[in-house]
Amino acid sequence: MPWVTRGLRHGVLTSPYPGRPDGYGADWRGAVSVRPQAGAAAGHGAKELCPTGAIGQDAGGGVVLDRGMCILCGRCVAARPDLFGFDPSPEVASPTRAGLVVPEAEENDAALAEARADLGRRVRALRRSVHVRHIDAGSDGSEEWEIAALLNPVYDVHRLGIFFTASPRHADLLLISGAGSAGMAGPVRTTYEAMPDPRVVVAVGTDAASGGMVSPTYATRGGVGDLVPVDVWVPGSPPSPFSILHGILLAVGLIPERKGRR
Repeated sequence: MPWVTRGLRHGVLTSPYPGRPDGYGADWRGAVSVRPQAGAAAGHGAKELCPTGAIGQDAGGGVVLDRGMCILCGRCVAARPDLFGFDPSPEVASPTRAGLVVPEAEENDAALAEARADLGRRVRALRRSVHVRHIDAGSDGSEEWEIAALLNPVYDVHRLGIFFTASPRHADLLLISGAGSAGMAGPVRTTYEAMPDPRVVVAVGTDAASGGMVSPTYATRGGVGDLVPVDVWVPGSPPSPFSILHGILLAVGLIPERKGRR
């Protein structure tokens, strides 16, 4: 039985996250961040670096980046390391779509607080265990690989009371990946309406947040936000299993949102 000796030799490989930080998770390029700038002139020409239009300007002329449109290609980081860098944390989920824009605007604070409080009230009954129904609404398949990884021995979400179910009737949380294709609009709504209350929705990946590079087209929407009400947005193309797990835990109130995101 070589698997027994191999197990004894390597020990426990299951991640300690979220109880303790995981070394691998901290090394993951979770999202692009915007570095502090000397002035508006520092961002000249930055918008042209992004193939999806994720880079823009705020009211004061400073550079902002919408992580919900970012595909993590790294072009902006390579060309302008003075303005952009990779966030070393996988905890990049947000309870509002506007919260994916960095640096965070001060006027978003009240909206974020209200969204967090409302979500906390609704999911209070789900903190012992949660059943997840995943639906592909037009994904390229990359998010599905990361979602499937949550069930392997390294992440082992069952240890946290998270279980996947095939029936929306038994689901507490709807996990949606994909750009929101026209053909999946009806099934997504039907799945959501079949879930009992309280129910929460997590949009996984850049395609689900904004449509990514495949929208808008005749067959796709700009994400899934106009199909069902989304409670937590997880950026990334694709997001890592740690980022997806953080989004699920954030949605059911088992972990706080990370502060100070640049």
